[in-house]
Amino acid sequence: MLNPFEGPEAVTFAYRIFLLLCLPVCAWVAWSDLKTMKIPNKAVLAILAIFAVAGILLIPFDFWVWRWASFAVVLAIGFVLNAIAHVGAGDVKFAAAAAPFVVQRLEHLQIVLILLAAFLLGAFAAHRLLRAIPAVRAATPDWVSWTRKDFPMGIALVGVLLAYLAYMAFPGLFSAA
Repeated sequence: MLNPFEGPEAVTFAYRIFLLLCLPVCAWVAWSDLKTMKIPNKAVLAILAIFAVAGILLIPFDFWVWRWASFAVVLAIGFVLNAIAHVGAGDVKFAAAAAPFVVQRLEHLQIVLILLAAFLLGAFAAHRLLRAIPAVRAATPDWVSWTRKDFPMGIALVGVLLAYLAYMAFPGLFSAA
C-alpha cells in the first residue's frame, strides 16, 4: 500500500501510536488520583495535546475535526454530572479529553460504556480491597484515597481509555477465533 494512512493497517498503526503516547500520561493520572484524589490539569491537557498533534497526523482531517465534537458533548454531560451527581471535576475533564479517541459509531459507544461499567466495578472493588490490607496502606501511607469516602474514579477512566486504545490497536487479540 502506497499510502500508509489508508485501510485497516492505518487504523491499527494510529491507535498503537495513541496507546504508546497515552500510556505514561495515564499512569500519571492513576497515580495522582490514588495519591491526592486529584487529576492534574496538565495531564488532561497532555491527553488533549496527544490527540490534537498525533491525531491530525494519523487520521483523516475530516474525522479528526468531528472527533472534537465528542470532547464538547462529554464535557457538557460531565458538567451536569458534576453538579447533580458529584462526579469529580478532574474525572469530567479527563473523560472529555479521552472522548476524541473513540470512533464516532454506536457500536464503539457501546464498547466504551461496557468498559466503563466493568472498570468502575473492578476498580472500586480493587481499591476497597487493597485499602483494607495493612501492608498496602503501610507502603503508601500518604495516599489520600485510602482515607476518603469517595472513590478515585480516574483509575477506572484510565482503564477504559487504555483498554479501548488497545482494542483498536490490536484488533486480532479481541476477535473470536
